[in-house]
Amino acid sequence: MSENQNQPLTTASGIPYYYHEDSQSVGARGPLLLQDFILHEKMAHFNRERIPERVVHAKGSGAFGTFTVTHDITRYTRAKIFNQVGKQTRVFTRFSTVGGEKGSADTERDPRGFAVKFYTEEGNWDLVGNNTPIFFIKDPKKFSDFIHTQKRDPYTNCKSTTMMFDFWSLNPESLHQIMFLFSDRGTPYGYRHMHGFGSHTFSFINDKNERHWVKFHFKSLQGIRNFTLEESVKMKGEDPDFAQRDLLQSIDNKAFPQWALKIQLMTEEQAKSYRYNPFDLTKTWSQKEFPLIDVGVMELNENPRNYFADVEQAAFAPAHVVDGVSYSPDKMLQGRILSYPDAHRYRLGANYEQLPVNRCPYAINNYERDGAMRIDGNGGSSPNYFPNSFDNIKPDPAYQQAPWELDSNVAAHFDRNGEGENDHYSQPGIFYREVLSAEDKQHLVHNFVSAMKGIDGPRKEDIINRQLCHFFRADIGLGMAIAQGLGVNLEQAMPQKHTPQSA
Repeated sequence: MSENQNQPLTTASGIPYYYHEDSQSVGARGPLLLQDFILHEKMAHFNRERIPERVVHAKGSGAFGTFTVTHDITRYTRAKIFNQVGKQTRVFTRFSTVGGEKGSADTERDPRGFAVKFYTEEGNWDLVGNNTPIFFIKDPKKFSDFIHTQKRDPYTNCKSTTMMFDFWSLNPESLHQIMFLFSDRGTPYGYRHMHGFGSHTFSFINDKNERHWVKFHFKSLQGIRNFTLEESVKMKGEDPDFAQRDLLQSIDNKAFPQWALKIQLMTEEQAKSYRYNPFDLTKTWSQKEFPLIDVGVMELNENPRNYFADVEQAAFAPAHVVDGVSYSPDKMLQGRILSYPDAHRYRLGANYEQLPVNRCPYAINNYERDGAMRIDGNGGSSPNYFPNSFDNIKPDPAYQQAPWELDSNVAAHFDRNGEGENDHYSQPGIFYREVLSAEDKQHLVHNFVSAMKGIDGPRKEDIINRQLCHFFRADIGLGMAIAQGLGVNLEQAMPQKHTPQSA
C-alpha cells in the first residue's frame, strides 16, 4: 500500500471498523449496548494508559547516542566495549529528578539521575548513577525511610521541609550530600550542563583476572552551568519542563551534547589502607591521590520517536554489568542490585527486558518462559529446561567471574557509624573550604537559610539546632553563617562536646 493511500482504522487486533466516535445505543437517546466492544476497547485501554510511575526518578528525559573509546584501558578491564580505541557503542541515556513526581518541575532542587545503557555485544551494561558522586545514606535499609521524607507528608499531603531536615539532622552521614544538594549544583541548568557519576565503587577485571576498584565520572563538555535558587524558582513557574525541552531541542538542532567518561582506579591493596572506607557511598576518593583517567566520549544525537516507548519504559539496573566489569562491597550497591530489577518487574512486568529500549540487540539464549506480555515468541518449540539433549546452549567457562577474597567470615549487623566509619564531617568541610568559590559559598548559605526557614512544628528548634551542629562540625564559618541567617543564638547552636574545625 502506498504512503498516500488511506489505511483502514482497526482495533488493536487488526479488525477494521467504522464507528470510532459514535457508540451503539437503543435508539438515538436510549442506553448503550454491551456488545459495542470498540467502546470497551477504547475506554479500557485509556484506563490503563498510565503505568505506575517510578517511586523515585519519576520525571525524566532521555536520548540515544554513541559512546566512543578514546583511550586504551585494556590493561585494567577485559570488557569488550573498551577493547579498541575508536570503537563505538550505541547508548540510551536517561536523566531525571529523584524525588519529584512525574508532573513536577524539572528545575526543582533535587539530585539528578544519570543512567546510561550501553548496548554491548556481550549484553547490556547499565551504569546507573546521579549528578553527584555521593549519596545521602550508606546502608540500603535506610532508603525507604529517606525517600519518604522527600515525598509527601502523610497528614498534609504536602512536601515537608520539616521531615527532610528532621531526617538529615538525625543522620549525619547525609551531610556531605546535602552540601552538594544545597549548593547551586542542586539546581543544574538542564541536563546538558551537569556532570554524571556512577557514584558507587565498581570493579574492573582484566584478562589476567586482576581486579581494580573503579569509580566512573562523566564530565560535561558543554561546561557546568547552574541556576541560582531564585532563577530555579522562576523557571519552575515559567517552564516546568525546561530541562526536557532544552535536551530535546538541542538534539533536534544538532547541537549534540557530549560527556567525557573518566575513571578513578584503586588497587585492592590501596583499598585496605585507605583512610576512608572506599566502598562508602557518602565518601569520595581524592582525585589528587587517584587521578582521573580518560576513557572515551558519549554523545547524545537521537531523540526518541516516542517518549513513552523509550523514556518512560526504559529500565536500568546496577545489577546489569558485563564481563570485565563487576560489583564491590558497597552496601548501597548491593541493595540496588536487588531492588532495581524488582521495581521494574512491578512497574513494567516480568518481561520488561523484551521492550525495544531495554532489549539486548545481540543474541539472548536462556530458559526464561511465559509471563505477562511475552512478546518475543516465547522460545517457540525449543526446550524450556537445562540441561537438555536438543539444543546447543552451553555455559561458557570463559565468563567465569574472578573470586573475591573477603576480609571477614563474620556475618553480623555492623554499625554503619561504628569506629572507622563515623567521620561524617571531614569531606563536607573540604568541599566547603576547597571546592566552592566565594560566590558558591554565599549561595550555599543562602539556599540553606531559605530552606530551613520552612521548618516548623513543636520540634522546630531541636531540628534546626541538631542540623546546625553538623554544619559547625564540618566548618565553623559555615555553621556561623547559617545560624546568623536563621537568627539563631550561636551559644545555643554550638556543639558542646566537639571541637569544630577552624575555617
